[in-house]
Amino acid sequence: MSNTKNTEESQGSQETQDSPESGSQSSQRSRKRTDDNRTVKRPGPMEVLRQARGQLAELTGMEAESVSSFEQTEEGWALEVEVLELERVPDTMSLMASYQVELDPDGQLTGYRRVRRYERGRADARGR
Repeated sequence: MSNTKNTEESQGSQETQDSPESGSQSSQRSRKRTDDNRTVKRPGPMEVLRQARGQLAELTGMEAESVSSFEQTEEGWALEVEVLELERVPDTMSLMASYQVELDPDGQLTGYRRVRRYERGRADARGR
């Protein structure tokens, strides 16, 4: 019993330390209020990247090889993800694609689209 009480007290003190009233702008930005007035921590950038890669792979069936662009927007997050679309031999002839991926502030994918397709061994002529 006392173990449970100590755990509840330590969680309560942790919530007090992490509360948005503490004055930290980053903690205020990374938290949101739920309907029952609890605060829930929003995912950080690394968690958002992991979620985006996993969700895109689940939807398209293609694994992300890298994230070439990542930024927080007013609507949530915007990423550009490089994906292997068609594997060829030699590897430099494989077809790659860049996908623009949009997520809400909680890291849930809200949309994606392919913005370009290219051979892995080719330099980008458009200067991107």
